[in-house]
Amino acid sequence: MKWIAFVLVACADPVVTIDEYPCPPAGTQLTYESFGRTFFSTNCNDCHSASGDNRYGAPGTYRFETLDDVRNLRDRIFARAAATNTSMPPGPEDPNPDARAQLAEWLACGAP
Repeated sequence: MKWIAFVLVACADPVVTIDEYPCPPAGTQLTYESFGRTFFSTNCNDCHSASGDNRYGAPGTYRFETLDDVRNLRDRIFARAAATNTSMPPGPEDPNPDARAQLAEWLACGAP
């Protein structure tokens, strides 16, 4: 039984970290107002907000309601939801690869 768990872990895609995904040399045109607010409102804040009726098990310390909240957790957010990292959000209505690439760029550039 242990070897099955090992095989499953060994076959999982490796997590890409924010340090492995630099901000483009020209920076980003994405801002919290033009991208971040809508991305988090649409994909994250049903579970990651203080005002949610049911956080579906999301820890209370992981809140993404403000730009400061996101900046404080940007490494963690990147590792779970940006670029090729797809463990969050769970469910059938996941962000598409283009939205995840935009999230990666925006976070790698400091979430302006």
